[in-house]
Amino acid sequence: MRAQMLCALLAFIGVPPAFATAPLAPPPWAKSQMSMTVHQVGPHSYYVEGLLEEASRANEGFIANAGFVITADGVVVFDSLGSPALADRLIAEIHQRTHQPIRRVIISHFHADHFYGIPAFRRIGAQIWVDTHAHAYLNSRAASERLAERKQLIGPWLGPNFSLPLPDRWLDQPEDFEMGGVHFSLRHIGPAHSPEDLTMLVEPDGVLYSGDVVYSGRVPFIGDADTRLWLLAIDRLLTIPARVMVPGHGPASFHPRQDARMTRDYLTFLRRQMGAAVQNFVPFDEAYRKVDWNRFKGEPTFHAANRRNAYNVYLQMEQESLSP
Repeated sequence: MRAQMLCALLAFIGVPPAFATAPLAPPPWAKSQMSMTVHQVGPHSYYVEGLLEEASRANEGFIANAGFVITADGVVVFDSLGSPALADRLIAEIHQRTHQPIRRVIISHFHADHFYGIPAFRRIGAQIWVDTHAHAYLNSRAASERLAERKQLIGPWLGPNFSLPLPDRWLDQPEDFEMGGVHFSLRHIGPAHSPEDLTMLVEPDGVLYSGDVVYSGRVPFIGDADTRLWLLAIDRLLTIPARVMVPGHGPASFHPRQDARMTRDYLTFLRRQMGAAVQNFVPFDEAYRKVDWNRFKGEPTFHAANRRNAYNVYLQMEQESLSP
């Protein structure tokens, strides 16, 4: 009876039927206290910008961007942030701007700061789409280690029973779709930062959500990415006609080709320096000490990520030197 009265009241004040339902039960995760600023970059296109930091308890893992596109027939979200609690904050920001339901969530890649928010979107009925190359991550040691690390770091905002969320649909080819008169193009750009890197172009707005193929304003996280293929993927990315590029980290770029240069230059520099060390049989620690890092030292996350990045590239260059 109470639910019926609520529906009648919402109908009376003009709330669309999609929202005229009984409230959801409280979620199992803690409520996020992080503030989010929404930036509009096109007639339909928006994003929130994560902090240029490493994940911590203080920032609740809010270190990546997420985008959303409001159409006349629903909302499409790009990436779900680093926890269900953060995703709830994003959902609240979206609902402040539209009564349209959130219908679809496109995940750029399966790294914790981009897809751990999926349960909050599934809870409100959104469909989750992911590139099929993410299968490899789900059963990997890296995935289980990252999950354990995040549970210890930001466990309250994940909830007590959090496990790696799966998509509703795996994409194995380029996908174009229309919603509310807005055309979307999904393209697999990887392997680059990850094997499954997926981008989304909102064609009428000229807005490209690039995921972590390009970083803005901070040193990239390389992990086990193949930097040679990553550089080729940046070239493919820049063939997509975009007026604005929203990266996975950092502020949106209104000059995509120019602003992709930092990621490209950093990867190229690492490959050149570590490649020379491998060629000359210089041990990693000695090679790292000899490199002049001043060009990148002032970038956020340099001290947290650079040495690990350099070591991973050193190992890659060793492998490349042994390949025919």
